Amino acid sequence: MDYTAKLDTAIDRLHQEGRYRTFIDIERRNGQFPHAVWTRPDGTERDITVWCGNDYLGMGQNPVVLEAMHDALNATGAGSGGTRNISGTTVHHKRLEAELADLHGKEQALLFTSAYIANDATLSTLPKLFPGLIIYSDALNHASMIEGVRRNGGAKRIFRHNDLDHLRELLAADDPDTPKLIAFESVYSMDGDFAPIGAICDLAEEFNALTYLDEVHAVGMYGPRGGGVAERDRLMHRVDIINGTLAKAFGVMGGYIAASAKMCDAVRSYAPGFIFTTSLPPAVAAGAAASVAWLKSATELREKHQTQAKILKTRLKGMGLPIIDHGSHIVPVIVGDPVHTKKLSDMLLEDFGIYVQPINFPTVPRGTERLRFTPSPVHGPDQMDKLIRAMDSLWSHCALNRAELAG
Repeated sequence: MDYTAKLDTAIDRLHQEGRYRTFIDIERRNGQFPHAVWTRPDGTERDITVWCGNDYLGMGQNPVVLEAMHDALNATGAGSGGTRNISGTTVHHKRLEAELADLHGKEQALLFTSAYIANDATLSTLPKLFPGLIIYSDALNHASMIEGVRRNGGAKRIFRHNDLDHLRELLAADDPDTPKLIAFESVYSMDGDFAPIGAICDLAEEFNALTYLDEVHAVGMYGPRGGGVAERDRLMHRVDIINGTLAKAFGVMGGYIAASAKMCDAVRSYAPGFIFTTSLPPAVAAGAAASVAWLKSATELREKHQTQAKILKTRLKGMGLPIIDHGSHIVPVIVGDPVHTKKLSDMLLEDFGIYVQPINFPTVPRGTERLRFTPSPVHGPDQMDKLIRAMDSLWSHCALNRAELAG
């Protein structure tokens, strides 16, 4: 076996399909987000504006967050020193879990190193707690949820995206006495559409199923205190387990679940992804706790964020660009071809200093490749104007000319 040749074949396949992913070397400058510096492969630098970041509200540079991290770093040092079970639980971790439980109106929260791990570890552990559990998973759930469901060894049913009739059909076909759980998201990150949370909760109650809601792209940004879409719609009390991230709107790092005290205790006690993982550095936990607490009263920032998204979508629609608009903060512009999407991304960066990463298969279905813009409250009018002018120029002169783009 020529292992190197096999690796070359696998990588070459991605290049040929236009799906090879490149990392852009950027350096965020404290206090200047969304501005950053891009270091080209030849070592030269260029000032750019980031339009595809997940630090949706700019909290990664909020002075309150930074001060909390500095204070914790000076007080405790760099790392946590162990897993949560072995010396890795500090006052900062406990405070963060208390803030998160309060945010979602739950008895308890459980902190993980990322929302991916939180989804994977929890969903793969639940069948150990509820033998025979069937998980009903939305077809467009995040890869972390899919992996958790796949690895748990239990039964699963995939229902068509947001299709309540299909979900009902699947639930009704199974033994009424079998434990069940419905797993879905509140905001789906690629199209920006919302789940019918209330209707799904209705089905869960009718068929005696638990509910598992991923609010990763909603926490901090929706609801009176940033509890997510379930808080906005006054449905948090009807959801059994809520998953969220600290790495997007909260601007730091980490993931969590919020649920009943018994549910969190059981997951904590049985999930290998929690038990055997070193806990987050105390400084990270302290910064996340400060961010969660601060955003609970940041209503104006959330409103400005939504306004920015509406303005960008309105202006892109006015240019006739094929955007998807479900009313969320996510702004996808469909290009429909991986090579063309990458070319547009490259030209925006090199010619206009605008950074937006191409989104290709398998993140989205083939033929729906896109540029996914994430406007924030700190993108000013000048940055918005520059982006619109750049998209107008490139779409008019290049995007409709397939041969030029492919060249």
